[in-house]
Amino acid sequence: MNIIHPYTTCSIVCSKRIFSWVLTKIFRPMEGEKKFVVKWSGKEFELCNLSESDSVATLKEAIHKETGVRPERQKLLNLKFKGKTPDDECQLSMLKLKPGFKIMMMGSLEEDIADASSPPEDIPEVVNDLDTEEEEVAIENREEYLAKIERRIREYKIKMINEPRPGKKLLVLDIDYTLFDHRSSAESGYELMRPYLHEFLTSAYEDYDIVIWSATSMKWIEEKMKLLGVSTHTNYKIMFHLDSLAMISIHTPKHGVFDVKPLGVIWGKFNQYSSKNTIMFDDIRRNFLMNPQTGLRIRPFRQAHLNRSCDKELLRLAKYLREIAVLDDFTCLNHRHWEKYKPPRERGEGRRARERDRERERERGGGES
Repeated sequence: MNIIHPYTTCSIVCSKRIFSWVLTKIFRPMEGEKKFVVKWSGKEFELCNLSESDSVATLKEAIHKETGVRPERQKLLNLKFKGKTPDDECQLSMLKLKPGFKIMMMGSLEEDIADASSPPEDIPEVVNDLDTEEEEVAIENREEYLAKIERRIREYKIKMINEPRPGKKLLVLDIDYTLFDHRSSAESGYELMRPYLHEFLTSAYEDYDIVIWSATSMKWIEEKMKLLGVSTHTNYKIMFHLDSLAMISIHTPKHGVFDVKPLGVIWGKFNQYSSKNTIMFDDIRRNFLMNPQTGLRIRPFRQAHLNRSCDKELLRLAKYLREIAVLDDFTCLNHRHWEKYKPPRERGEGRRARERDRERERERGGGES
């Protein structure tokens, strides 16, 4: 007769319970487990095995594991608690995030920061742009592209932030590399922002209604405007934002298919604006290929940590906008040569000065003879 010792029976039962508990933890999701997606540098990374009891610090460690961006380098743009950036100790349960929530992040890898510590050699002034001058005239009036614009006018819904003002001209602005450096190793919105941005927008607002148009999603645009302090500034107001859905695709034999920003979408919805009173700033010329005469290619603002102290592009452009605001028709301008522009009064004074100089020369010549 085999006798099982009671301690042996207890050990077997306990072992089974422990084994069952381990299997439950391995194969059954944790209670309150959350899955999130972090969007960074044009890619999406899935974050798993996070629970509501985890802290923001734990979330940042999970992001670090997936992206390689260290927690102290991470700027989580749309992660808010009571309207402010949450502390690292804040629990995820307090943020009320839904499963699958997309976290938009800015931040740099350590190796990228090291590479950016000195200016690169032979960097082109404009990256990924096209030599489009020969194609501009042929593209602008193509019927199939005009039909696409008409479709955008009918179907694209604009969310008004502020109403148009009577008698104002229109300024359309890109964001990335125009207003701020979105790939810089800088860690704050101020460091990413192009110098004199608020002074520029304040000056432009006196004569222009301002629209922001970026080839990204509307959510990204709104977060960037908050980050830069544009959406809450009291000295100027943005009329509305346009995102990538307002753009159209065009084709050129030389460069294939790419998206552009046709100003006709705005002109078709607001008849007070036209090519006569509209100007667009973008760091890539192809974005205004449907309106080549109306676009001004701005120098891209890159490597903010190196170039902040010397970049005065927006100050010079603010002066240009003030000088041309008195004109009734912008179609007489060539924005490619904006830096050489002289107001009509100055041109007249220059002519008179040259005539006076010639007269003095004739007088001196006559006296010597």
